[in-house]
Amino acid sequence: MSLLSAMRNRFLLPLLFPAVLMAAAKKPVAKEGWLEIHSTHFDIITDAGEKSGREVAVRLEQMRKVFGELILHDKLKMPVPLEVLVLKSDADYERISPERNGNATSDPGFFLAGEDKHIVVLDLFAIEPWRAVAHSFAHMLLDGNYPPTQAWFDEGLAEYFTSIRLDNKTVDIGSDPELGNKYAEDLLGNVNDVRHPLKSHTELLSGPLWLNMPDFLQMRLNSPEYHEGTHHTLFYAQSWILVHYLLAKHMMPQVGTYFGLVEIQKLPVEQAVQQAFGMNTDQLEQALKDYFHSLTVLFLAQDKADSANQTDRGSAAAGNSLEQLNHFPAPIGPDDVSVVVTKMSDDDAHAYIADAMARLPEHRAEGIKRLQELAQEPADNAVAHRCLAYAYLENRDFKSSGEQLQSAAASDPWAHYYAALLKFRISQASGQAMQGGLANVQQDLKAVVDSQPEFAEAYHLLAMSELEGGGTHAALDSIRMAIQLAPRRQSYVLDMANIYIAEKKWDDAQATLERLKSGSNPQLVAAARKKLDELPFIKKYGIDPDRSPGAQETRVIEANSGVSNPLPENLDEKPQLKQRGPDKRPVKYVKGRIVSVDCAKSPEAILTVLAAGHTLKLHTFDYKSVAVVGTDQFSCDWRNQQAAINYKASGATGGDIVSVEID
Repeated sequence: MSLLSAMRNRFLLPLLFPAVLMAAAKKPVAKEGWLEIHSTHFDIITDAGEKSGREVAVRLEQMRKVFGELILHDKLKMPVPLEVLVLKSDADYERISPERNGNATSDPGFFLAGEDKHIVVLDLFAIEPWRAVAHSFAHMLLDGNYPPTQAWFDEGLAEYFTSIRLDNKTVDIGSDPELGNKYAEDLLGNVNDVRHPLKSHTELLSGPLWLNMPDFLQMRLNSPEYHEGTHHTLFYAQSWILVHYLLAKHMMPQVGTYFGLVEIQKLPVEQAVQQAFGMNTDQLEQALKDYFHSLTVLFLAQDKADSANQTDRGSAAAGNSLEQLNHFPAPIGPDDVSVVVTKMSDDDAHAYIADAMARLPEHRAEGIKRLQELAQEPADNAVAHRCLAYAYLENRDFKSSGEQLQSAAASDPWAHYYAALLKFRISQASGQAMQGGLANVQQDLKAVVDSQPEFAEAYHLLAMSELEGGGTHAALDSIRMAIQLAPRRQSYVLDMANIYIAEKKWDDAQATLERLKSGSNPQLVAAARKKLDELPFIKKYGIDPDRSPGAQETRVIEANSGVSNPLPENLDEKPQLKQRGPDKRPVKYVKGRIVSVDCAKSPEAILTVLAAGHTLKLHTFDYKSVAVVGTDQFSCDWRNQQAAINYKASGATGGDIVSVEID
């Protein structure tokens, strides 16, 4: 928000606020003209009119397309549904926006992440408000379309993407996203310095010290050295310039190879950098510094921001007028984006806004109160009932949540999802299996995935309900779909291991748990280790020790077939699991042509690869777990496809696949 806008609101808000409260207290008399605008990938709710709503849809579709090009993906998935609220009034936006130190955020847009859905709220009174959510937007798309990576890549790519500017014909990107003016102009035209200005990436990188490259590459989001919050830190700056360099040098395929080595093969960083990029970490750091110092546009922009005579008058930030480093034609324009426009009732729109407020701690009480008003007569709004059900569910008020769901629209997929989620939450809170209604839960979740086919958590819950109902084959299909949609949710992988155990696929379960055991999430690492310790007991006795009778008499276990088998008396004697030593085979590299893919024993697959006149047979137990670069996913239909493959040899003509890079 510009200084002029902030000063204007300072004088106008005391006058507007009573009117806002009155509007919130009763149903408006006049129609406000709310619209739903649906593009291919986005659902937008706005009171700013069709033209403005269409523009937001176009910009979001463009941003999505550009991001896909950056990570070399033609098709992108969004594993969590996204809802976009676009408000024409600055005052309305400030009333529901997050607060910082007791004041509404100055950003013209914010991103609310949720397990059920993400919400973006934009202030259309501001210039290009969609840029304010670009960083979070990038993280959202990474979560559904890129395997787990190190922190520098995620934050560096998100920062690079934050500089994006778009119009109907061009895309500009590459400037310093954290650069701001150090001088500001007040209402009287006086230019004053900004107190305690934060350092830009350019300033931070111009200093004498950089983070040690090996340590920097291994920093984790949950490490003591890393603190999420401001992006004006050396970690963010160094992450940004590294991704900047890799994109400029067209090295994204090598990035995929690098992460395959460090994340899947667990190679040391030094070795992985050398193998993937053809240089050691010292050489990479020097190349990075040379590249940074060659970008004169960054330093010119910094000089402009430092100059009191070059203030960016009338603009929200210096970044709005900076020269960008990269310019290219927009991948899509307004004519390429089809939208469907429908009218929305004022009550429905107010319910969506109240729902967003109820998800912010500082506005939760007001949001819930507004939903309660809309749920009562005379409005009796179905959307409000559904949103209120979720608010009660989050507060663990299960009784009230269920009552609200009974008044929600029966055809509403969200009502089906919350009904299923409610049963799961009750089961978790009570520590007991779901009692009755399991078929209804599965039916609810199938209705959800029919309407939201990329909703990963719906597939996950469906898998868990199918597992509880004894349908292990269906559960395995559902959990694999969830993992495919959300490859970074390692908790799904742990659940897949439990499904393997239920199916008595011991080798698959052990291999899956051992991969989790070497991960970065402490809770999942501990859970994987515990389950590995328990696996011999489960394999021998057919029961999880956590569910065994223990001190009770050794009775019977009801198997799926209905046959009862007595438990042995020596339950305390744990058989030992055959230990698998680390796979010390070196990773080999071959570039050639994939002749065919045999998926007859899916999810196993065998690639027949022709390289330098020799034929290789390369195997994987689960092709969905193979790291793939250059395309969206592993395909059983590859024929005569040029590719570069990392593998571990198991003979002169065979081996196990590590990663596949499609040319």
